[in-house]
Amino acid sequence: VQLQASGGGLVQAGNSLRLSCAASGRAFSSYAMGWFRQAPGKEREFVAAISWNGDGTYYADSMKGRFTISRDNAKNTVYLQMNSLKPEDTAVYYCAARQPGWATYHTWGQGTLVTVSS
Repeated sequence: VQLQASGGGLVQAGNSLRLSCAASGRAFSSYAMGWFRQAPGKEREFVAAISWNGDGTYYADSMKGRFTISRDNAKNTVYLQMNSLKPEDTAVYYCAARQPGWATYHTWGQGTLVTVSS
C-alpha cells in the first residue's frame, strides 16, 4: 500500500482543518490506520488511530475532544478532522498503516504541513 496525505495548510488558532490520507491497493480495508505528527525540533508523536473497520478509535490525550479520526474504506481514505486548533498543533502530520497482528506501523505517507497561527 502507498499513502498520500493532504489537506495541510495555514490556519488561525481556533479554526478547523481536515486532513486526508489516500491509500492505493486493495488491502487498505484490512489495515489499522494512524496519524502521527512531528513538530520542529521534536520527536514524532502519536495523534490518533482507527481500526480496520472503524469501530475502534484511539487518541492521544491532548487531542481528545478536538480531533476525530475516521475512514471510508470504499474510498481507501482515512481522515483527521482537527477542530479548535492551537499554535502547538503546528507540525508535519503523517498517516501510517499497520497490518493485522503487527505491533508497529509499516507504511508511512509523505506528510502534510499544518501551521496554526496565533
